[in-house]
Amino acid sequence: MKYAIQWLRSAFYEIHVYLMMAVIGIAFFPWALVSPKGARVACMTYARYAIWSLGWMVRVKAEVRGTPPTDEVLIAAKHQSFLDILMIFAAVPSGKFIMKRELMFVPFIGVYGYRIGCVPVNRGKRGQAIRKMVTDVSNGLTAPGQLIIYSQGTRTAPGVKMPYKVGSAVLYDQLGQDCVPVATNAGLFWSRRGIYKKPGTAVVEFLPRIESGMGKNEFLSELEVRVETASDNLMREAGFDVDNHNA
Repeated sequence: MKYAIQWLRSAFYEIHVYLMMAVIGIAFFPWALVSPKGARVACMTYARYAIWSLGWMVRVKAEVRGTPPTDEVLIAAKHQSFLDILMIFAAVPSGKFIMKRELMFVPFIGVYGYRIGCVPVNRGKRGQAIRKMVTDVSNGLTAPGQLIIYSQGTRTAPGVKMPYKVGSAVLYDQLGQDCVPVATNAGLFWSRRGIYKKPGTAVVEFLPRIESGMGKNEFLSELEVRVETASDNLMREAGFDVDNHNA
């Protein structure tokens, strides 16, 4: 019975949070069309509302640890859930994502993503897209801020090991910026599939930055160790048996 009630609460939250995406998207649309600031205010409003309502509707609290960056940096994050997208974006002042090009054609998401400076990437053409993105940033064609990339390229279920792709290292090397790694356990509470939301505390943790200047291979190895170690620790803290799951 307890599970059934939580599932119903989760289903109601799921319906309402996507409905609110449309409501907020429509309400801010005129401002977003004329000003990137309008688009960013809309996205920030939605992210903060979704996180706030998650707490009282389904009893999933969101906690941000570490120091979110406010300068121009590369953020290389673990991606387990839609929730970690919301939490990272809400924690930084000028976040913009490396995102799948298909999302640019999704109502509201595409327009708002473009207006806040997100960079669309073609599947199978990631290297070409990264080179274009580096050129655009160098030429000042994208707004300054915190560029967020998911280093494994996709959502990864808790406990599943996937390789870290070279895109993060290429960006780190060519942009010449520091990198702030981000760990999370959000997938334990809001999974990448299904409706059920598990009560608890989802965490994203901004880790100490990796200074610019490392070689690409050294950087990618350091990034993986830091993010995976911290994410495993957050999952253990939440009661997930990481060691047996990976055995």
